[in-house]
Amino acid sequence: MSLTTNIQVQVSGALASTVGLQAAQAALTYSKAIALASGTGASQADKIYTNTFAILTGATQSIDISAALTDALGGTFLPAKLKAILIYSQAANTTNLTLFGDAAHVPILGTVATTMLLQPGGLFLLVQPPLAGITVTAATGDIIKIVNAAGATANVDVVLIGTSA
Repeated sequence: MSLTTNIQVQVSGALASTVGLQAAQAALTYSKAIALASGTGASQADKIYTNTFAILTGATQSIDISAALTDALGGTFLPAKLKAILIYSQAANTTNLTLFGDAAHVPILGTVATTMLLQPGGLFLLVQPPLAGITVTAATGDIIKIVNAAGATANVDVVLIGTSA
């Protein structure tokens, strides 16, 4: 089985102002594409997992990456390294999410106590294409924790891209 991945980020905007009789505008167009070929080396990946989780009010979704998750084709997603992590809090959500902070977290943000807040419509994206990637270690570094605040169910899209070795 092969995997070809292209991760694209595009930001565009226009800052406009009127000064006296003149209008001024500064346009921004920024685009970055990161390609990952099929494999287990630098700038490569061979595993992908996607899911949408409905996390109940006040509940926690702990994604145990060493628990042999199932990919879209029924194969096992059990990466040795992660190359990309995407977490999207759907715009219709009404509660904030707290990401990470598990004692056995995948080493993304540093210490176990480090967390980050993701508001409705917010997106977390981390891409690490070098050979090292983000190492997944069973029992001590294999959890991606998402905590939903109290108030309503939150729908969360998750994409994990990694390597088998």
